[in-house]
Amino acid sequence: MKVTDFIQNAEKTLFSYEIIPPMRGGNAADIFKLVDQLMPYDPPFIDLTSRSAEVYYEKKTDGTDRKHIKRKRPGTIGLSAAIKNRYNVETVPHILCNGFTKEETEDALIELSYLGIDNVLAVRGDDLRKDPSNGNGRSRNRYASDLVEQITQLNRGQYLEELRDSSPTNFCIGVGGYPETHIDSENVESDMEFLKKKVDKGADYIVTQMFFNNPAYFDFVQRARNTGITVPIIPGIKILTLESHLKIIPDIFHIDIPGELQDKVRGKSKSEIKTAGIDWAMKQVQELVDAEVPCVHFYIMSSAKAVTEIVSQF
Repeated sequence: MKVTDFIQNAEKTLFSYEIIPPMRGGNAADIFKLVDQLMPYDPPFIDLTSRSAEVYYEKKTDGTDRKHIKRKRPGTIGLSAAIKNRYNVETVPHILCNGFTKEETEDALIELSYLGIDNVLAVRGDDLRKDPSNGNGRSRNRYASDLVEQITQLNRGQYLEELRDSSPTNFCIGVGGYPETHIDSENVESDMEFLKKKVDKGADYIVTQMFFNNPAYFDFVQRARNTGITVPIIPGIKILTLESHLKIIPDIFHIDIPGELQDKVRGKSKSEIKTAGIDWAMKQVQELVDAEVPCVHFYIMSSAKAVTEIVSQF
């Protein structure tokens, strides 16, 4: 079932979740334990993030550097299929531009289609490998809009090479949106133009980056509607649970944490920080539910306990 079908058929705001695969060498059982915590709350779908291969260098005994390319968190496709079949819940694997050629992307999409996965989230991804191609004429999608276009073409039965009797895929395509503007955008206007381009090329819905200030989301939605974007826009929520988040989250995601929340967290005990983070997110979610947003999407790391404390109240 497609994400857009869940939204269209819902009689109230849905709650969905995003989790990350384990580190290389990790155990899938840890992910299943996390999903076990979520299943009592009937998630319509669960996102599985992806990460491109990273380039790192190892110092050799002769003093030279040896280049390595490795994915630290493989397993997005396998876990998506495992969770879907183990729990009978829809999964949304993330498909990246960076670190993958168009040919690799097409192969991944074919596998997902064979596995009966109906939804994907198309994102550019971290620029961990800066090579624009992989040689031998193999190239990658530069922007998320290019990736959306490739998936849309597959949905029409158009593959990278002309094939006889090719079957179309049937993916529902999600993309990311940035209430506080993508770091690479020149301004809010150009950022919205890029988002509109993704929708025009076939995106079916939008999930926003995390935010801690609801007016930023509501303003973002209004600007999107004024631009002619009509697809569902799902707000993304992250529960702040550690004091270190005050630095890590703005540094990595380039978003603002309101001063009021910072004051409730900085210098406080672990229990006080957890309570402050849950209370803040609870107020955000209540306001979003009151505004009848289609779905609230929670970003989860290693534990769902804080999230389930919130969703259990709705």
